Amino acid sequence: MSDHAAATKRSFLWMSALVAGFIITCMQPGYAQAPKRDVTMRLDWLYQGPNSGFMVAKDKGYYDEAGLNVDIGPGRGSGSTAQIVASKAAMFGFSDGYVVGNSVTKDMNLVMVASIFRRNPTAVIVLKDSDIKTLKDLEGKSIGIATGATQFQQWPAVVKGCNLDGSKITVTNIDPAGSVPALVTGKVQAIAGYAQGNAPGVEIRGKKETRIFWYADCGVDAISNGIIVHRDMLKEDPELIRSFVKASIKGFLYTRQHPDEAAAITRKFSEAVLPEIARRELEMSWDTWVTPNTAGKPLGWMSDKDWDSTVRVLQSMGHTIKTGGMQGDGHTIIVRSGVAYGANDHRSSDSKASVP
Repeated sequence: MSDHAAATKRSFLWMSALVAGFIITCMQPGYAQAPKRDVTMRLDWLYQGPNSGFMVAKDKGYYDEAGLNVDIGPGRGSGSTAQIVASKAAMFGFSDGYVVGNSVTKDMNLVMVASIFRRNPTAVIVLKDSDIKTLKDLEGKSIGIATGATQFQQWPAVVKGCNLDGSKITVTNIDPAGSVPALVTGKVQAIAGYAQGNAPGVEIRGKKETRIFWYADCGVDAISNGIIVHRDMLKEDPELIRSFVKASIKGFLYTRQHPDEAAAITRKFSEAVLPEIARRELEMSWDTWVTPNTAGKPLGWMSDKDWDSTVRVLQSMGHTIKTGGMQGDGHTIIVRSGVAYGANDHRSSDSKASVP
């Protein structure tokens, strides 16, 4: 062997040993990894089954895989969450599309980048054994609505759409955690909220049957909850949005396949969560994942036609707004991967075709 060949071999072995040592060192517990990016996220409401996809994404390590350290905080209604994101006190929020549109008319720089509840779940909920058989029967009675909630902002449209005399209905502000107890104990005769987030608590915890009046039946047909950001982030850090959205959607799809585990994970974030209720809330929320216009599209994808319906409701209340002011470009922000659902597929526990 020549001196040059020997030197080359020694150099190769030395370099190989150095690389191997570095790899082994990197595998040792406690080795300093690249720091994760701190991200703040505010829910629309309390920790519940319908929004459990975010908690699952954190618990299962999906955010970690994306290099994100996500702090998830409970909300006090979509309106409150929208204000928090608009002020940049939180980077991401989970808020209702109608609320986002209403906020945009008030010069809040918000945009929705992915929609989860694409069908409106808002409703008036009463006890089945009450004398409220139609919404008109609410006149002369009281209804509890959290002032920061979607349902509060949409309430005038319900009054108008169903020809109610709003002056004869007492609207009482109720804390999110107090909505179900207020109805069960008779403090109010009705509550307004997402059916999926309230009816299970009344029926399971309160042991009372419910009657539900959908806002949509009064013409309030609007996109509901999705992931929102400040418009500045859309321009300045679209890659962060992609990473967060992709991990979050993965969390929601996991809840679809593992509802019991999702309910148990949600309880880790709040001991007040009852897994039985959380699971029922989650199951009911699946009915809001798909509209006729989003059938066959990945979860998160938004339809211009659905936004047009939302805009029409806003315009009926005197707001001036354009569709483009509320939604981000789904083709560039939404990662084109996930599960495609058909109009009749969202009730099934089986995943459908993957979208590349």
